[in-house]
Parts: sequence; C-alpha cells; structure tokens
Amino acid sequence: MLHLYDFLPSGNCYKIRLLLHQLGIPYQRIDINILKGESRTPEFLAKNPNGRVPLLATEDGRFIAESNAILFYLSQDTEFWPSNYWQQTQVLQWLFFEQYSHEPYIATSRYWISILGKADEYREAIAQKRQPGYAALEVMENHLKQQQFFVAERYTIADIGLFAYTHVAEEGGFDLSGFPAVRAWLERVKAQPGHIGIKNSQP
Repeated sequence: MLHLYDFLPSGNCYKIRLLLHQLGIPYQRIDINILKGESRTPEFLAKNPNGRVPLLATEDGRFIAESNAILFYLSQDTEFWPSNYWQQTQVLQWLFFEQYSHEPYIATSRYWISILGKADEYREAIAQKRQPGYAALEVMENHLKQQQFFVAERYTIADIGLFAYTHVAEEGGFDLSGFPAVRAWLERVKAQPGHIGIKNSQP
C-alpha cells in the first residue's frame, strides 16, 4: 500500500490526496506536523533530505518528494495524464508555472496569514507578494477565458496542481472577484467525480 506523509492544511499535500481519491487508490495517511518540526527529524530526513511534505512512499519502499512529481507518478496511464506529447508538455508547463509563478506568492501568503496567524508580523512581506500573485491569477484568467480546463479541454493534473492553492487564495488575502473565468473553473473542478475538499483527511 502507498503511504502519504501529509500535513492537512497544505495545498501541496492536498493535491495528492485529491488525485488518490479520484483514482480510487487506497493509501495510508501519516500526519506530519510541520509546525512542530516533524519534517525535520532525523527519521524523516532519512526519507526526504529536503525535509518537506508531501512525501509518497511507494509499495516497493521508495520515496517520491515534490507534489507535482508525485502527481506525475500517480497519473501515468490514467485519464489525468494525456497521451499526446504536446499535451503532456502543456501539462508540465502549467505545473512548472504553479510552482514558480503561483505558489510562492499565493500559498506563502496563506501560510503566514491563515496557518501561522501572523499577518501583522509578516505584513511587509505579504504586501510584496500581492503584485506577483495577482499577475499569476491574471495569466490563469486570460487562459481560462478560452479554455474550460488548462490543457486539451479536459481535467488533468494541471488543473489539480493549480486548484490546490487557487481555491483558498482568499485565505491569503487575494480577492478573486475580479477573475470570473478562474472562479468558473474552480466550480468545474469541484464538480469532477471523486472531488474532496482540502480538509478531508480520509483516504
């Protein structure tokens, strides 16, 4: 059985729980409280030297770190990964965009405000995240004005990757009211079979 080392509030961890649930793959969830340093223990660092979750332990005892790498691994030979090389490349493009241009601004703001509860302490840093965060949302908005989903007019791991932190962007102080195409896409993702919310911890 797969084992998922997981921190429930994390959007990166949520990506994996969501895909596993939609694939109907059983797994064991192992809670790692990053706020208590549980991802920095010698035992955990032996599994992932980078000291981060999510971390997936495969059935043969190997470990996969980085949320979008795990999405790639789990989605192979499924409907969530296109068979066309060009479409595969587009999925990867959006996953790289998510980690480089989206997550560092939207997810980090949410972490400071809603998970740590330190909005005042990080006020200046949060302000610096606003413009690039909204720029990422604008890129998504313009794309989704023409597309129902991010790649090939179908739901793929590109949508899962971008949904995870976008749907809770307001917890990081981002106002989505000016992004109607993004909001409509969020509803389409929520309507997909097997969808679960970020607070659902049941495998």
